[in-house]
Amino acid sequence: MTSILWFHAHWVYVALATTGIVGLWGLGLAALHRLPGRAFRIGVSVAIAAALIQVAAGVALYVYGLRPLNGFHVFYGILIAVTLSLAYIYRVTLARRPALLYGLLLLFVMGLGFRAWSNVG
Repeated sequence: MTSILWFHAHWVYVALATTGIVGLWGLGLAALHRLPGRAFRIGVSVAIAAALIQVAAGVALYVYGLRPLNGFHVFYGILIAVTLSLAYIYRVTLARRPALLYGLLLLFVMGLGFRAWSNVG
């Protein structure tokens, strides 16, 4: 369990960095009126996977009985999972303007991640 806790405490940096970088990349592409290529789609997949891995580690810790002192940490983790689930459901709509919409989605997820991170204690 301590290895999962260590992983969860350190993977947050990967999840925040990837969602932030790819989110800004998407907004940059949208601002320049450029179509996203394969590299952007891979970046989106990596960022979403990083966020979901972080949520899964949090769920594992919760199941093992290790809960944060502040319930808002769990709330923001659940909100990230729900947000990404809704994005999957509406992926056809997101595909209409992928750079802008995935950029905004990932920056929103990054913001939720920062809020979860700030509510650890």
